[in-house]
Amino acid sequence: MSIEEKLKLLEQKNRESEMGGGQERIDRQHKQGKLTARERVEFLLDEGSFVETDKFKVHRCADFDMDQQKFPGDGVVTGYGTIDARLVFVFSQDFTVFGGSLSEAFAEKVCKVMDLAVKAGAPVIGINDSGGARIQEGVVSLAGYADIFQRNVMSSGVVPQISAIMGPCAGGAVYSPAMTDFIIMVEDTSYMFITGPDVIKTVTHEEVTKEALGGSAAHNAKSGVANFGAKDEKEALLLIRTLLSFMPQNSIEDTPLVPTSDSANRRDEKLRTLVPDSPYKPYDMKELLTAVVDDGFFLEVHEEYAKNIIVGFGRMNGRSVGVVANQPAVLAGCLDINSSIKGARFVRFCDAFNIPIITFVDVPGFLPGVNQEYGGIIKHGAKLLYAYCEATVPKITIITRKAYGGAYVVMSSKHIRGDVNYAYPTAEIAVMGPEGAVKIIFRDEIASAKDGVAESERLSADYREKFANPYKAAELGYVDEVIRPEDTRPKIIRALEMLKNKRDQNPPKKHGNIPL
Repeated sequence: MSIEEKLKLLEQKNRESEMGGGQERIDRQHKQGKLTARERVEFLLDEGSFVETDKFKVHRCADFDMDQQKFPGDGVVTGYGTIDARLVFVFSQDFTVFGGSLSEAFAEKVCKVMDLAVKAGAPVIGINDSGGARIQEGVVSLAGYADIFQRNVMSSGVVPQISAIMGPCAGGAVYSPAMTDFIIMVEDTSYMFITGPDVIKTVTHEEVTKEALGGSAAHNAKSGVANFGAKDEKEALLLIRTLLSFMPQNSIEDTPLVPTSDSANRRDEKLRTLVPDSPYKPYDMKELLTAVVDDGFFLEVHEEYAKNIIVGFGRMNGRSVGVVANQPAVLAGCLDINSSIKGARFVRFCDAFNIPIITFVDVPGFLPGVNQEYGGIIKHGAKLLYAYCEATVPKITIITRKAYGGAYVVMSSKHIRGDVNYAYPTAEIAVMGPEGAVKIIFRDEIASAKDGVAESERLSADYREKFANPYKAAELGYVDEVIRPEDTRPKIIRALEMLKNKRDQNPPKKHGNIPL
């Protein structure tokens, strides 16, 4: 065979692999409003940067006449390329080949790029669109999932891992995305669940649709499994690019520097009046966040879940920061089970990847209630406390108003290694609110007074004047400085500059035992 014939054979094999399951199945994918596995990769990565691996790999199964059905690539497109000129590794499941089902060969392809990602120190992006394990291969396909799961865990905290759910993801297949750092789902075309509607109907007699059970809305707002929802696949893929722009390549690198024309000394006068005079009046913490970050751009994570706490990414003078903030507009900013879990996971991600944490505090305490106690608020609240205590990245805290009780301690206080702690003049730092405090301290006086209500109000006003302010804490060194609200941005940026070479270390150990 001549070199020309060999090259023609190569071109033919490339075309076969690039056609996946054939034109008919590709057309069916498009009719459902979905891109093909290759189209997704090409759209995600910088133009012309994709380098494919294992393009001609096929399965080795001979049972059920499977040896008569072989497709080059075997249902998953794998390789590497760049996003904003930075290296990333990617695997994209191909629903046109055996419904994207996972075989031994398929798993080997995925494991190869995951191993390369750790060696090269670059993020892994998994695009999921699969019917699950390839039944014809039996336990071999289950072993393939286990191989991937093991790598998810070994890669965790070493390189960022992002999962995009672009179609079905059911049964054991859901555990790989669940162990990655961020999950993005697409409205109407993607879903995740352990057991589908048919099984649920048989076992529990509950009737539910795929969308209601495991669609984007369900996992973004109710379960908290997903971090982002996108209207279509292209929006989801662009979101991955944006998300990666805030992250370092791996756990030993710094975050990328993104030049900005937004002055580090910019002061925002509207912050002077953002926090209401009344301690009971809500306000939108997001207004504060967008006012202080570079160019007003804040990428919120878990926007629809546990809205009483806000987490997300911004930049301060070009460098990435992770933001955690109580939201007084929802549940008065109380911490509860869901918000504690949401905050803890985000703090741990930032700490794993050298992203400084900025915490804005306006918290009246932990949410009271029988359901919260029975649901384990003690254990779940401790997750957030544990995450902050464990974190060694720069930690800057701004108390805008209420900081009461244990919630004050938990929200990156000076006592749990907060590096720089600021407070607004409106800050109230105390064991509890004035009304509750005087009912305990002055119980007898109030009971014996002619007008108990008036006496309670007088004592509450006195307590508020003496203790519900930032100055007692500042006298003790628990607050480093009481600042003007309009100076928030320059104060944070200067603190970050001071802390850029921070070194902090936890005792040597295998790992801690976080209260899961």
